[in-house]
Amino acid sequence: MIGLDTNVLVRHLVQDDLSQSRKATQVITKQCRRDDPGFINRVVLCELVWVLESAYGYSKDTIVPVLEKLLRTSQLKIEDVQAAWTAFRMYQKGKADFADCLLGATNRIGGCEWTVTFDQPASKLEGFQLL
Repeated sequence: MIGLDTNVLVRHLVQDDLSQSRKATQVITKQCRRDDPGFINRVVLCELVWVLESAYGYSKDTIVPVLEKLLRTSQLKIEDVQAAWTAFRMYQKGKADFADCLLGATNRIGGCEWTVTFDQPASKLEGFQLL
């Protein structure tokens, strides 16, 4: 199994740098297989959404289907896939950042009753409490 860094996923998805995009796509399509998937950890998921939003200006409407496809792709193994799916649904329906959604989902699965925050949008998520 190989781990995939955020920049490799971004190059594969956005195809904005000919040389790097070709290499990223080749690694993902040739080395990530159902029997030996590429690994995407939680940090990479958060960074991916942040980069697509902030650096590329993509809207949530554009990012949601990309995330869903990554989560469903059998050639990829997502760290803590249960928390990732929960975070995806929260992000899809709410106004909070994906990172906040994943943080809350991970904390909830870890046994936390609440996640306390000063973040107004995150405080509206289930399992969060505004300080």
